[in-house]
Amino acid sequence: VDHQKADWVSIHKRICQLLIPVRTSLPFVCEEQRKHGVEQLVKRQKYIIDVTSSTAQKFILDGEHEKAIPAALHALRFSTEVYGSSSVQLVPAYLLLAEAYIGVGHLLQAAKYVSQAQWIALRTPDCSVAIQHRLHRSLGLLCAAEGNFEQALYHLANDIYLASSTFGLKSIETSGGCFHMANIFFRQNKMDIANSLYAEV
Repeated sequence: VDHQKADWVSIHKRICQLLIPVRTSLPFVCEEQRKHGVEQLVKRQKYIIDVTSSTAQKFILDGEHEKAIPAALHALRFSTEVYGSSSVQLVPAYLLLAEAYIGVGHLLQAAKYVSQAQWIALRTPDCSVAIQHRLHRSLGLLCAAEGNFEQALYHLANDIYLASSTFGLKSIETSGGCFHMANIFFRQNKMDIANSLYAEV
């Protein structure tokens, strides 16, 4: 019951009406109708992925990590249905789940999701730089949560480099990595470096 309530508050009330046409199978008279029906189904599923992903991201940014989990799970489920279980398109959903679980302190579960994302990225030769930078950010956050600051700084440095090469040094995407790196220097009591990074953000 608690899980149903959490799911409803997090995401289900937002996508409930969207699920009806996705879960209802329609009879097709001809091949053209079947093809059109499949196209419409995929379009609806992709829209649900966008809604659930952005909702999970918003909860994470608001610090409501527990509420982000059901939304991120829906994003993963629909991404798997649309793209298959080993597609690079699943990486963003895995990383959302990892960040949500880091936020609630379930580091073992977070590590499993990060590992899954990393495995898919490594076996995808043309994995985009945008996905690689997000992967390094999640690895950095996980290492920081585990208290492994040196490894966290290594991953966040990669995050900043990849984000700046894609989006530019002054982009909001790059500033996220700088902010997380500043937090680590703050925790290490290296205030000069932390403050210069906060000022950059």
